[in-house]
Amino acid sequence: MDAGTLLPILAGIHVVTVLMWIGGVGFVTVVVFPMLLRMDDTLEMVLMFHRMENRFARHAKVYIWIVGITGFLMLYLEGRFAGLWSMDNLGILVMIGAWAFYLLVLTFEKKIFGIVFGKPEEMDGKKVFKFLTGFHWVVLGVSLLAVFLGVWQAHGGLLSP
Repeated sequence: MDAGTLLPILAGIHVVTVLMWIGGVGFVTVVVFPMLLRMDDTLEMVLMFHRMENRFARHAKVYIWIVGITGFLMLYLEGRFAGLWSMDNLGILVMIGAWAFYLLVLTFEKKIFGIVFGKPEEMDGKKVFKFLTGFHWVVLGVSLLAVFLGVWQAHGGLLSP
């Protein structure tokens, strides 16, 4: 199969997988966290989050690898590594940065959680979920910016004249 045939297939897989991944982050940020923060029982809040997060995290780990592999292959097949660090590739750089950040968070989630929040028995559930809500809004914003810049750039948007 030649690059001309393979690139559209890779792009389709890449975009659909990004939709599933970022859509999941959006759902958690916009729907799940506000719902959890309205709960009175902290234990119920933690248990519900744990059930949802465990299920989505497994999917997100698969998505992150598919997105990374398809993105890398597209860059390779298009010969775009040489000029990757130019301003004309800002969209790709933001996408790679968002991808790398998610990969690190998903890979080291338990260690990061322990460092940020300390011992589980000393955590204030409401404060943890307020922090996680804010964190998810930032991550969602960066993700949507990466998607916007990627689409903008793919359709002719340039930063340099």
